[in-house]
Amino acid sequence: MTAPTRRALAVSPTRQAQDAARALADAYDWVAEDQAEMIVALGGDGFMLQTLHRQLERPGVPLPVFGMNLGTVGFLMNDWQVFGLDARLSGSKAFKVTPLRMVATTAVGERVTLPAINEVSLLRETRETAKLEVTLNDRVVLPELVCDGILAATPAGSTAYNFSAQGPILPLGSSLIALTPISAFRPRRWRGAILPDKARIGLRVLEPQKRPVSAVADQREVRDVASVEIAIDRTRELTLMFDPEHALDDRITMEQFIA
Repeated sequence: MTAPTRRALAVSPTRQAQDAARALADAYDWVAEDQAEMIVALGGDGFMLQTLHRQLERPGVPLPVFGMNLGTVGFLMNDWQVFGLDARLSGSKAFKVTPLRMVATTAVGERVTLPAINEVSLLRETRETAKLEVTLNDRVVLPELVCDGILAATPAGSTAYNFSAQGPILPLGSSLIALTPISAFRPRRWRGAILPDKARIGLRVLEPQKRPVSAVADQREVRDVASVEIAIDRTRELTLMFDPEHALDDRITMEQFIA
């Protein structure tokens, strides 16, 4: 792609990211985000998720985001470098990411709709295990799952919480969703499912008063849910930009070979 002439900086509040922002501000021209064609994000994966969520909330088409790692893991980020930014942006490779949409209904009847770029997770709130009914396209596939929780992950998020919960890594562009239990007690042998991204997942909390459950869309939590509906939101599409040698699809593939 041709390097955009109007770029905005999004900067994590950490000292390392703030120092990097000052170096970039001296080397390149920048505009306000509402005037930009692209965002350059400085921080870690958590800050990248915050930046992408802000793009989902803005009117119009979300801006592409090129991240540079000034955090810990930096799985969604490129290497930090102050020089050669124009050439890097011109040679970068675009990856499209479609988020999940979570519609949570609380025990008192409130409905909350939130996007999730990585995953939607349901987690028990007390020492009592959660009891969940799982439906797929309105068909009951698990009448009772006794567990600490369950999560639905996108390919982009499959290497995060999903992988830590022993879920599968999904190739980018695979049009799949991983449905992964968290510490399943019954049925003990159920290890989850790989679903087409057209699937509509329903999760109903059994005994919600005795066994309260919270729902989390990436970093945003809804407490005391009664039911949750999860599906791909095809109305919003995000664009992440990567250096060719740090392409996200290759990084996801190679994550399967790390001991």
